Amino acid sequence: MTAVTHRWTAWLRTPAAGLGLGPLILLFNGLLSAAFAHGVADGDKGYIQEASGLLFWPFLYLGAKHMVTGYDHLLFLLGVIFFLYRMKDIGIYVTLFAIGHSSTLLLGVLTDVSVSSYLVDAIIGLSVVYKALDNMGAYQRWFGFQPNTKVATLVFGLFHGFGLATKLQDFNMSPDGLIGNLLAFNVGVEIGQLLALGAILIVMSFWRKTSSFWRHAYTVNVVVLTLGFILAGYQLVGFFVA
Repeated sequence: MTAVTHRWTAWLRTPAAGLGLGPLILLFNGLLSAAFAHGVADGDKGYIQEASGLLFWPFLYLGAKHMVTGYDHLLFLLGVIFFLYRMKDIGIYVTLFAIGHSSTLLLGVLTDVSVSSYLVDAIIGLSVVYKALDNMGAYQRWFGFQPNTKVATLVFGLFHGFGLATKLQDFNMSPDGLIGNLLAFNVGVEIGQLLALGAILIVMSFWRKTSSFWRHAYTVNVVVLTLGFILAGYQLVGFFVA
């Protein structure tokens, strides 16, 4: 991480530091607009509320769809794998994240623990902020230490899963086939995560082979940091206004 910080510090002193920021802002602005609408589509809401009995494949599809369109989750995953090159390391972090959000997704719905979805989603936004700052080497510069990234990934995975649980709790799902449908939804979430992660890794692998990676890596994380703050702020406003 120290080498990363040194390279970015040197890069920030060059005129090239600002290049490419405009297109990146436009790109992520589109993602942000979609993220504000992130949730469950009206048609899917109706289906979940009316569903009764074990419906494995439909709920698997809904879980995959939710994760693929969950830009807050994908931004966090982007931050997690940003500087991971070995598949072994990627597998460890993704597994920790999956364990976290799978546990709270199932427990949250089955135990009917109720917490404001606005507050949970605000924490999810802050998880994006945390990871962007970590990638920027901020904690070492500010506090002189590096937080345990594996523990952080697991903990934030718990919040991400609880965020999914709060959305499902709002639908008053039928108890008939509930456990099976929740498991199917969770499997779908994992499939969606793997599909999205695969796409991100393909793009990242090509980008890392170009000279622009180190020129724009800091800028991308600044944009991700900004989006995390905006997502958190948006949810907090919703909490106090709703």
